[in-house]
Amino acid sequence: MKKYVVALLIIAIPIVTFSQQHVPEVEDYERFLKSKTLVVLDDALMSFYNSRIQEVVERSWTITPYEFISSREFEEKKHDPNLSFLLTTIVTFDRDKTRARYNFLSLLMGQPNADVKTMPDLCSLPLSYLDVEEDSYLYKLEAFVLFMQSHVRNALEDSRFIGDRGFRRYNRERGSLEGKKLLLTKEDLAPDISTRAAIAQNYPYDFEIVTRDEIEAAIARQDPDVVFLHKVGPEGTRIRARVYKLLVGAADSKLYYWNYQMIKHRSDDAFQRRDLRRLR
Repeated sequence: MKKYVVALLIIAIPIVTFSQQHVPEVEDYERFLKSKTLVVLDDALMSFYNSRIQEVVERSWTITPYEFISSREFEEKKHDPNLSFLLTTIVTFDRDKTRARYNFLSLLMGQPNADVKTMPDLCSLPLSYLDVEEDSYLYKLEAFVLFMQSHVRNALEDSRFIGDRGFRRYNRERGSLEGKKLLLTKEDLAPDISTRAAIAQNYPYDFEIVTRDEIEAAIARQDPDVVFLHKVGPEGTRIRARVYKLLVGAADSKLYYWNYQMIKHRSDDAFQRRDLRRLR
């Protein structure tokens, strides 16, 4: 798929936001509910993303009618205000000296004379650094698609979920993780919390260190008792900028935790002891 580059602004809270031109209004969410969502596919002949997003949308997209299109068709149709678009975008941050580039999954509204950099953004989630292999996030894609639909409903019920401070509300309103099982993969954990004993010293609720396949299975069966970690970092690539950490419910598509930090040392590319302690 042709990648669409979006420049974002850095702000002083743990949430990224589009420039003011991107910030949607309640009317955009209302317009979305009446729209048809066009899912933009990768132009590559052999794309694992294409097969995965088609499978996920066909199973879990219920909020609007949908259709799959190419990036060429997106260029033709993005000017239609009666259409919405689910696509991957390349995100950069205006004030980041590193000029790191990230893959985001974005839900955008069409508009006359549309440009991806100014189309109303209803919801965007970080998937990976641009150069990180897509298998680091494809197995979690269904949960993200479910969350986006949930976020639209939340924004319509409470406008405080809209805009640059919207995602902060999820941290404030997540409630306790007691009664949930937190699934973590060993490769996402900082060395000092990479064992069951170390985690148990810092986290009082149920958890398990598992494989990616086990997380994918929990999402597929929409296990109501499971919350899993999604970490976005450089994964050994040269650029060191941000590491994002999200905790997402496998069944309720709820965002239980959202944070990011700038990476100063290689060991920062991980879920940390301090992240665990914030969940208590």
